[in-house]
Amino acid sequence: MVLKKLQTSIRGLSGEIEIPGDKSISHRSVMFGSIAYGETRITNFLPGEDCLSTISCFRKLGVTIEERDKEIIIIGKGFEGLNEPKEVLDVGNSGTTIRLLLGILAGRPFFASLIGDESIGKRPMTRVTVPLAKMGAEIDGRKNGSYTPIAIRGGILSPIQYQLPVASAQVKSSLILAALQAEGESTITEPSITRDHTERMIRKFGGIINKHHNIMKVNGGQKLTGTNIHVPGDISSAAFFLVAGAIVPNSEIVLKNVGLNPTRTGIIEVLKNMCADLSIKQSSDASFEPIGDIIMRTSSLKGTVIEGDLIPKLIDEIPIIALLATQAEGITIIKNAEELKVKETNRIDTVVGELKKLGAEIEATNDGMVIHGKSKLIGGTVSSHGDHRIGMMLAIAALLCENEVNLERPEAIAVSYPNFFHHLNILTQ
Repeated sequence: MVLKKLQTSIRGLSGEIEIPGDKSISHRSVMFGSIAYGETRITNFLPGEDCLSTISCFRKLGVTIEERDKEIIIIGKGFEGLNEPKEVLDVGNSGTTIRLLLGILAGRPFFASLIGDESIGKRPMTRVTVPLAKMGAEIDGRKNGSYTPIAIRGGILSPIQYQLPVASAQVKSSLILAALQAEGESTITEPSITRDHTERMIRKFGGIINKHHNIMKVNGGQKLTGTNIHVPGDISSAAFFLVAGAIVPNSEIVLKNVGLNPTRTGIIEVLKNMCADLSIKQSSDASFEPIGDIIMRTSSLKGTVIEGDLIPKLIDEIPIIALLATQAEGITIIKNAEELKVKETNRIDTVVGELKKLGAEIEATNDGMVIHGKSKLIGGTVSSHGDHRIGMMLAIAALLCENEVNLERPEAIAVSYPNFFHHLNILTQ
């Protein structure tokens, strides 16, 4: 097993870094470029393993995708330009790829099979396969289509009126992509508002989606047109350095060109609620997604309660928020985060278990965790469990540890942030 010795006992962070492209937007830009007509050019694309899996799958579906001068260039021929793949579509570790791709394939009149890695094999697929089957797709797989491998034969789809049982941007997006191919108008309702990159992307590619609060109406048969996309920095990746800047003594850092989509800024709300010393300089150059620079300084933090509608806006940031809470005065409670159990790992149990190894006082609950601050972190051997966000959280935690910290399976971090350790080194010089 690969073991990486992490930096410890850092006395301060300083400098500025440009956060890599947003993972969610990078995925969607490739998908929409592939189902649109004409050329799409993508800059600041995230070359992480997850997003490269998306490119690989669409190439197998017959789409021309080239990388040239730090641009991704896609020649789309509409939904109709997708061809039956001769090979199995391997999504790797990417839940976004498999769930959104199933929505696209549901309306295509051919057969495809999809697999992923061990983690994907444990993640529930019925949340998308059940409504897609109601629309007319033929889907099967392990345990009646509950888990990969998944086989799908698409075709003519009927519109759907569907209430999502859980707040999930992946499920919502999968159904929107299917609805774009259905014969008529579909209505999709989510229990609380989730990240809206798919809705913004439809409009960017010349499509129409009507949205009122948490209700979306989508007409099938729309023709999307290729466009230029600049991917903003990923706020979920920025979150690790925002927390580092807040909890490491004598720190002041600048994170450049970070996406500030209001459906994703839950981490900013939590930091402000915990009295973090941060400021934002919003850019006037933003196109279809708001962006800006974030300045973070060492902060005197206070515990808080994180629950309800805030959870979907920071579901990927909860591992690093748990670390943040270990350095706040008082108790922090995280509720309504059951979705963490079906991520790359059961992130509730994994976060609690790994932070306890470092000396944190933290307990798991059925839907979240309770963190007691302020904790003195010591050191030891910890593991990412193959989860990129757990790996990055532990690397930030190590900065506060007095003793040596070794990370098992550090390679998982490359899924979403290939140059994470390089950026960490820049800030610790």
